Amino acid sequence: MATNLYFPYQLDGRGRTRQATTAEYVRQLVEQVLFTSPGERVNLPDFGSGLLQIPFAPNSLEMAAATQFTVQGALQKWLGHSIKVLSVTADSVNEKLTVTVTYVLLNTGVTEVQTFVAGGAQ
Repeated sequence: MATNLYFPYQLDGRGRTRQATTAEYVRQLVEQVLFTSPGERVNLPDFGSGLLQIPFAPNSLEMAAATQFTVQGALQKWLGHSIKVLSVTADSVNEKLTVTVTYVLLNTGVTEVQTFVAGGAQ
């Protein structure tokens, strides 16, 4: 059985490496894909979604659709073995970026709706 390490790395109450449940682990993986920019990881230069570039792009329906398509594609590429992405919505207000991802955990069939925030006061 694989061990799901908690991200960021932490120790539990016994001084051992903190373990995450499968749902927590997948949520953390989704967050890593969303907020990692392509080129940021040395050995995986295409890892990430480019989502953090959204606040600097002009707002339009076309940009929103392109962003949703790009993020959904990145999640399917990197986490397609663990989840099926149902929807992605991104909203940028001033310096705050809010992303809501709805996905199904493939191993349990449970639907998860997670909201992630980057920038601004969280």
